[in-house]
Amino acid sequence: MFNSKICVVTGAAQGIGRTVVERFANNGATMVYALDMNGDVLNEAFMNQSNVKPIVVDICDRPAITDLVEQIKSDYGRVDVLVNNAGITRDALIENMTEQDWDLVVDVNLKGVFNVTQAIAPIMVAQDYGSIITMSSVVGTDGNIGQSNYAATKGGVIAMTKTWAKEFARKGAQVRANCVAPGFVETPMTADLPEKVLDMMKDKTPLSRMATPEDIANGVEFLASDKSSFITGQVLKIDGGLVL
Repeated sequence: MFNSKICVVTGAAQGIGRTVVERFANNGATMVYALDMNGDVLNEAFMNQSNVKPIVVDICDRPAITDLVEQIKSDYGRVDVLVNNAGITRDALIENMTEQDWDLVVDVNLKGVFNVTQAIAPIMVAQDYGSIITMSSVVGTDGNIGQSNYAATKGGVIAMTKTWAKEFARKGAQVRANCVAPGFVETPMTADLPEKVLDMMKDKTPLSRMATPEDIANGVEFLASDKSSFITGQVLKIDGGLVL
């Protein structure tokens, strides 16, 4: 499905990102660049995957991202798929949210996505092909108590994605931009939550369970592949019916 494709995935060390990298690599990608700040976990995850290149990098570091993308361009001359998956949370009610926690979430979840996409999109436009998938959230479409910063960034990436869908294709390039908006997902981020909180999440979801990283990767794989070649500017909710 991804034969000869060059893919870039951020937030790749664990959870959804790791599953997406494995999906691309196992489906024939020539090379998957797996980006994350957690070098130990990243390298351990992909030490036996010959077509995965782990890269320890901060997506908020614009010069480092620029240098990396130039290296990818030098090595392969193209980038076919970009998955903006890296993200963090720093939750608090607005009266308790610190400026530091606001700035940190905005820098990683919004500006970081901008940094990576700005570096890679011109390559896709020049080659007349590419798929950009950015991880949003149902919190970005419908809000959530105690997540003003996170909701703002996840709503922001939807707005950017819709802009990119128009901008990158305006001269006819077959470059698509879409979002995936998960609901509650079983990841290392949620693994430490109390059982009663997990049960509450499941009770709120019509399908009565949390998503697995594989559930989310299914949607990402579809949007990254040519099976979705006429889909752009869309938000695919994968939430078990949580938000209807």
